Amino acid sequence: MSFVTRHRSRAPDVIAPDGSEVRLLASVSRGSMAQFTLPPGAVSKPVAHRTVEEVWLVMRGQGRMWRKLENAEETVDLLPGVSIAIPVGASFQFRNDGDEPLDCVGVTMPPWPGMDEAYEVKGVW
Repeated sequence: MSFVTRHRSRAPDVIAPDGSEVRLLASVSRGSMAQFTLPPGAVSKPVAHRTVEEVWLVMRGQGRMWRKLENAEETVDLLPGVSIAIPVGASFQFRNDGDEPLDCVGVTMPPWPGMDEAYEVKGVW
């Protein structure tokens, strides 16, 4: 067994397929964690994931998240302390409706396999 310690970078490590800034955090064999940031007024590209599911926790800012999977569809408010789940194959899109960055910490299971994991879908914004 080995321990993993990773400090969040000041600058984004990568830009996600949905357009959000990503700062990579610790990961293990069955999951990975990252911080997603969307600047004030920004709207992500609508995407879905091929093989991973995610859980998110809103840390700062305010906005909305749209999710759709088969016949289920909803839009929820994103505020600090709100957590959400994004099942495999769900279409989703999020937006920052505030005047400060929208910061969310997300865990992906299994670990994020690479940029080909997400594919663009039809969104609401």
